[in-house]
Amino acid sequence: MAKRLVLKDVAQLAGVSEMTASRALRDAPDVSEATRNKVKEIANEIGYVPNRIAGALASQSVKLVGVVVPSLSSFVFPEVLSGLSSGLESSPLKPVIGVTGYDLDEEEDVIREMLSWRPSGLVVAGLEHTAPARALLSAADCPVVEVMDVDGEAVAHCVGISHVAAGREMAEAVVQRGYRNIGFIGTKMPQDFRARKRLDGFIEALGEHGLKLVDQELYAGQSSIETGRDLTGTMLARSQDTDCIYYSSDVMAVGGYMHCLASGLSVPDDLALAGFNNLPMLRGLPLELATTDAHRFEIGQKAAEIILQGLEGPLRRDQLAPTISIGQSL
Repeated sequence: MAKRLVLKDVAQLAGVSEMTASRALRDAPDVSEATRNKVKEIANEIGYVPNRIAGALASQSVKLVGVVVPSLSSFVFPEVLSGLSSGLESSPLKPVIGVTGYDLDEEEDVIREMLSWRPSGLVVAGLEHTAPARALLSAADCPVVEVMDVDGEAVAHCVGISHVAAGREMAEAVVQRGYRNIGFIGTKMPQDFRARKRLDGFIEALGEHGLKLVDQELYAGQSSIETGRDLTGTMLARSQDTDCIYYSSDVMAVGGYMHCLASGLSVPDDLALAGFNNLPMLRGLPLELATTDAHRFEIGQKAAEIILQGLEGPLRRDQLAPTISIGQSL
């Protein structure tokens, strides 16, 4: 096993003290450019990695931003991370990711572990947490930003859209186009609180027009094109008068479209379809599916902006407006 490299090794090779080597690697202003370049060059040559934990003991924080998300198995959260990375690009801060699997107890553990590293910021998806997790977020000595949702009580800073409003707006679009026998297909129910809120808004708006869902499928597993296709077939076999289906995600809506293609159903003449998220995969379809843009990249950028502001200033609640695209499937 190779010997673990320590700061002393870098200092000896550079011919400087450990203190000078440490300050050079941290870009301290009182170290000459020549010395700083020499120390960094040697560190790179031998593969030395600074001990960030030791640095945190001295500075009270590391140059990491913790990001807690429920899943990385779709385009949704990676796009938020892309926005966050873009916003942090000009700074020394780097994101580190923890995944919870839509489990609030697991989220609590991930938040506790993240905060134990004394990060420079913490970004958490959603507003629903266990009581201990809320306490951890409230007591954090770094900026905390809850993202993706504004329907609820935020612990700290908050950036997102109203999912209730997104569901209501899609219901209005569906009703205005004359559909009356409407179904809903959702995944990760009820763990996906944001999907649940969209469904609540959708049902609420339908009720204001004297309508209610004729059928629904609440699937506990992950979204997939295959699942969307299978559940669409199941719903249509059970409720043959269904003329429109609202899906909790674009991935499921694409699956519904695949079912229609395989079954010879015309979209939207035989069946109208609408999803959520405005995912890039929709661009490659022969028919433009109705969807809602939740502005995920922008949410990530705004979260980065808040993190970079530090602990100064008032709490922010940045609400972006969901944007509906009717496409050709409604």
